[in-house]
Amino acid sequence: NSKKMPPKTKNKGMKTGAQKKKKDAGADVEAESKHRLALLEKELLQDHLALRRDEARRAKASEDQLKQRLQGLEAELERTRSEGKAIYAEMSRQCQALQKEMNTRNRQLEEEARGLREQLETCQREAKAAQEEAEQALGERDRTVTQLRAYVADMEAKYEEILQDSLDRLSAKMRAVKPQWDGAVPPLQARHKEQLCQFGLNLLDLK
Repeated sequence: NSKKMPPKTKNKGMKTGAQKKKKDAGADVEAESKHRLALLEKELLQDHLALRRDEARRAKASEDQLKQRLQGLEAELERTRSEGKAIYAEMSRQCQALQKEMNTRNRQLEEEARGLREQLETCQREAKAAQEEAEQALGERDRTVTQLRAYVADMEAKYEEILQDSLDRLSAKMRAVKPQWDGAVPPLQARHKEQLCQFGLNLLDLK
């Protein structure tokens, strides 16, 4: 038994060395796997970081664009507000000017209307007075015409009486001088006939 012991010991030592080598090889494989895993994780992390950086860059660019657009919109809004304020101020000024002009025109129209009413009242008073004067004048004219007619009628009657009296006196005178006239007519006719003949005229041609 004592002779068989050393080989057994030797085999045991060989077995222990093989197990050790096998163990070392497994450790190396595990280490290599861990190393590859670490490299893979590192690459994945780097890719992830690169992706995050790219996303962050794009997000930053988008944010900058949005900021620029927002600034542009704010500037445009400010311009619009300024223009709106200017337009409102101008419209307010025009409205105030128009209101002032309308108030002035209304006062002028009121004054003109007041003046026209006063003129109308004056014209109405004058027309009434003129009508009264015209009616009074017509009444006086009618009275005067009546008086004149009466006077003319009276004068006509008196004139007719005087004329008739004159005619009566003239007839009486003519009757008184008729005999003398009848005696004086033939000599006068003869004398006148002689004078007419001297001028080449005939008394009968003149009748």
